[in-house]
Amino acid sequence: METAKASCNEYATIAPWSDFGASKKPDPTLQSNDHATSQGGLSTPHPSPAAELASLKSTLKASLRQFPDFPQPGILFEDIMPIFANPQLHEGLVRSLELAVSQQFGSAGKPDVVVGLDARGFLFGPSLALRLGASFVPVRKRGKLPGPCETAEYLKEYGSDFFQMQADAVKAGQKVLIVDDIIATGGSAAAAGLLVKKLGGETMGYLFIDEEPFLKGRDKLDAPVYTLLAKQEALKQ
Repeated sequence: METAKASCNEYATIAPWSDFGASKKPDPTLQSNDHATSQGGLSTPHPSPAAELASLKSTLKASLRQFPDFPQPGILFEDIMPIFANPQLHEGLVRSLELAVSQQFGSAGKPDVVVGLDARGFLFGPSLALRLGASFVPVRKRGKLPGPCETAEYLKEYGSDFFQMQADAVKAGQKVLIVDDIIATGGSAAAAGLLVKKLGGETMGYLFIDEEPFLKGRDKLDAPVYTLLAKQEALKQ
């Protein structure tokens, strides 16, 4: 995580657990397993993956909260935390990331490992890894992981910091997808990529929920980049 995040405020009211039970009509934006939906005795084809992803992204974008002049004047900060405060939005996020991996990185095959950055990459990285049938590996600040670790330094606005990964977390030749909530300057993501390289892994791509495109952080990264909800969504070639 490369930028400060907004303070806690009231989130949208979450429906009771019973509202998400079998009696509730299914949300068409969240259906991912059925090929057809029965409606009035007719069979409605399931939307294409591209159409499903577009619908999910529209719903997720509408849930973001905006804070002007945060963390500094001139920046309009988009807060993703309402997504995690609502179970349906949370499910929609994980599904949209799963679809994005298939559509944007499909030519490289599925990742063997999903690497999540400290700390907001931990919010959705494990769930995405389960969906993809991959293992999850955390990248943490120096001194937070036990045992032998590899270390990489990265620059921050007022100095430098260090990321670490356990030395046996990634095996040589494994394909790795690196995820975080937002890409700003790109320093921490680049450090994670360096750690993967030190352990012999192959970074197949970087996946973020949001982006500060004016900081040009993706220019520092050595593999394709995809941002789910930012304006600059195309892969870096």
